[in-house]
Amino acid sequence: MAKLTTEQLLEQFADLTLVELSDFVKAFEEKFDVTAAAPVAAAGAGGAGPAEEVEEKDSFDVVLEAAGDKKIQVIKAVRELTSLGLGEAKAVVDGAPKAVLEGANKETADKAKEALEAAGATVTLK
Repeated sequence: MAKLTTEQLLEQFADLTLVELSDFVKAFEEKFDVTAAAPVAAAGAGGAGPAEEVEEKDSFDVVLEAAGDKKIQVIKAVRELTSLGLGEAKAVVDGAPKAVLEGANKETADKAKEALEAAGATVTLK
């Protein structure tokens, strides 16, 4: 098997859905016993004081906790917020609790939470 270049790998990943990419990351983490989470700098490193520890969070995960009674409306809301197809959005809703958006800014996360809650879902921001 020919070795793929970084560019070829990126092109392959571009064709994956968010669910497929998430499944790949989990499999990669398990196979190589690593985590894809960004490293967190130790608080106080380099003489940093307590004032730096109160840094405002700028990246949020929108987590669907439960679909509620209006599952179809929640699936529609998930599709509007993501590029997922119908089956993939249904899988996210059926798999709750599940992240709908990851690494979103505060404004985007708040709008997504409002949209999902308006559809009848229970949502948390992490």
